[in-house]
Amino acid sequence: MGTSSEAFRFVDLFAGLGGFHVALNELDGRGVFAAEWEPTLKALYKVNFGIDAWGDLNDLNSDEIIAQSVPDHHVLTAGFPCQPFSKAGDQQGFKDTNQGNLFFKVHDILRVKRPRHFILENVPNILKHDGGRTKTTIIRMLQSLGYSVDVEHFSPHEFGIPQVRDRAYFVGSLEGLDYFEWPAKHKEPTEIHRVLRHDARSSRAIPEQTLRAIDMWGDFLRRSPAALKLPSFPIWAMEFGATYPYEDETPSGVWARRPVWGLRQMGLKGSFGRSLECTIDEQITRIPSHANRAGDFHFPQWKRTFIRQNREFYQGNRSWIDPWLAQWRPQDFPSSFQKMEWNAQGEERDIDNFVLQVRASGLRVKRPTTSPSLIAFTETQVPILGANLTGKRRYMTPAECAELQCLGGIQLPASDLDAYRALGNAVNARVVKAIAERLLCGLISSTSSITSGFEPLRATA
Repeated sequence: MGTSSEAFRFVDLFAGLGGFHVALNELDGRGVFAAEWEPTLKALYKVNFGIDAWGDLNDLNSDEIIAQSVPDHHVLTAGFPCQPFSKAGDQQGFKDTNQGNLFFKVHDILRVKRPRHFILENVPNILKHDGGRTKTTIIRMLQSLGYSVDVEHFSPHEFGIPQVRDRAYFVGSLEGLDYFEWPAKHKEPTEIHRVLRHDARSSRAIPEQTLRAIDMWGDFLRRSPAALKLPSFPIWAMEFGATYPYEDETPSGVWARRPVWGLRQMGLKGSFGRSLECTIDEQITRIPSHANRAGDFHFPQWKRTFIRQNREFYQGNRSWIDPWLAQWRPQDFPSSFQKMEWNAQGEERDIDNFVLQVRASGLRVKRPTTSPSLIAFTETQVPILGANLTGKRRYMTPAECAELQCLGGIQLPASDLDAYRALGNAVNARVVKAIAERLLCGLISSTSSITSGFEPLRATA
């Protein structure tokens, strides 16, 4: 192994677009090994960094193969698969045989190669997953190899970058961590305009139905009285006019108790006030999807609270909500468009002033100070910029999303959708660099230092 006078050597596991590589390269590190199983990203890693990445880490299936195939290195980095631990997934954790057990492959490489330091990244839910036992298991296994371990969570907006994207970072050192301090979190406001390219043109048109849904909720905001504080809870339009049971009993409970009539003859109403004087099969279609699952005999407290709050909000504001319902008929839209999350309390109620995102939880409306968290996008979840931000409603471009991940200097996948997905899985290079500079201070040359403020990092092969 080299000394601090040489460029330190690092490996980049689950490399994706190479966010770890960009960050450590800026600290004068030299990448000597990478692993990425997705063929497009594997090929792109060679283009961006000059390294022919290993494919499937599961092929490193013995200590001998690891010893021969993975070069000696000072620092191991890995954004190991987060889906098994994410709230957006099924949270199987280590029980997910496809991805959850890949942490153990990281552990194997650490055990065999013994690098001085490591940095691991994952979703913040990994810290609470399985009642905290997953975090405890990870730390215990790393400590068993002789590493001192610490963990913290950071979001890019805490480093001046206009994106809220909380992530957990595990750091470890064979030399102890008495010298190590996590970087400070900044409080300064951010502004998404800093990453927008006003001459950019999105290659994907916003679907007409999405535009109509934006117009529908824009009209909802305009109709709301100025003196009315809009709800901070998610607005569920399907609960407007509904009276089906949800506190002590659920629709599924009634259907089980009354298998012939169900909710019929009870004088109750389903979503948008639709009559439930119909067959059970029809009743199921008239109950909101969040309340009609078979066998769901007791709603959790958060769901009961949201239902109650939305019904009370409707009853107190029927004078302007009923004409809105009559004009727009939100029941004719898909379920995700029947809900809205207003995250801009106190702002002028012009929907085109904001950054929008269509999620399963509804149309999310955010202030233009930050982007929604970049995720491994489905086609519908790319952030939409309101017309007052760029002159026309459009999707954020891959280049703009790359700036949010501080990866503005690398080549992206040719397909926009592939680029969005890869950026949603990427680590933020600015955050990694801030952590790495403090962890690797004994390896970094005196000429290398972290820059202050928001500036996309640049890759060099």
